[in-house]
Amino acid sequence: MSLWQDFLGSTTHYVDTASFGRIRVVEAGPKDAPAIIFQHGIGGHLEAYSKNLVALSDQFRCIAFDYVGHALSSRIAMEYTPPVLAEQLRELMDAMGIERAHLSGESLGGWVSGFFAVKYPQRVLKLMLNTGAGVPIVSEKGRADMLDLMERSKKAAGIAPSFEMVKHRIAWLIHPNNHHLVTDELVNLRLHFYLMPEGREVTPMVNRMLPRHDEFLLPLEQISSDTMMLWTRNNPIHDLECAQAAAARIPKVQLYVMAADGAHWPQYEAPDEFNRVARAFFGGAA
Repeated sequence: MSLWQDFLGSTTHYVDTASFGRIRVVEAGPKDAPAIIFQHGIGGHLEAYSKNLVALSDQFRCIAFDYVGHALSSRIAMEYTPPVLAEQLRELMDAMGIERAHLSGESLGGWVSGFFAVKYPQRVLKLMLNTGAGVPIVSEKGRADMLDLMERSKKAAGIAPSFEMVKHRIAWLIHPNNHHLVTDELVNLRLHFYLMPEGREVTPMVNRMLPRHDEFLLPLEQISSDTMMLWTRNNPIHDLECAQAAAARIPKVQLYVMAADGAHWPQYEAPDEFNRVARAFFGGAA
């Protein structure tokens, strides 16, 4: 199925923010329903949630957006850090008239959501850290994965990305049993975003968050929201051992490990399971 078929029933528009320019937003569902705001990973884009927005829109107002510096949102020369992107989330919620929302973030999205939940707990209904970054890497494999990612990012710096480079990068996000999901459409979409002239200056600024990971670890004990850590058994860098150690430090947390094969994109790799778990978590009583 095409990404565009997945999005049938949603609307795409742009929201102007005070400090972060124009933000591309896709949403589905009633405006008066509880909102879930989905947030993508570093170098990613809102299409990471193409299989979740419409599926959950019968019960929730489902929103996904591109972070500043990514895809079709404004590309602004600035210092990119998770706390800064948490302020983008605040400004976006303000501009959209959303006082409180559920947050579900994958990778960078979980990292940003965690900082937002600590600084603005009154604006978070429930929090899902979906294979999220920003938690300590405790295993040798995780540390080796991070070094490998930084080395590959360094080698790619200054080189115009190719179809094969982008395909390899997306395949890294996805379990080998799910590589049929790495379609030409998905690869070409991301390649288009990477080749946009306005990203040449900004993308290296975004990527500097990777080597600064441990500088911005989440203060896990300060997360007061009801939290789910949704993980896979094959997540790179922040593996299951990492998730278990982090979960032990969050006051109100449950750790859910996906039954289906998955790596870094469980919401895309196993959407039926992800959507069922998200519906139960966000729709349940606090």
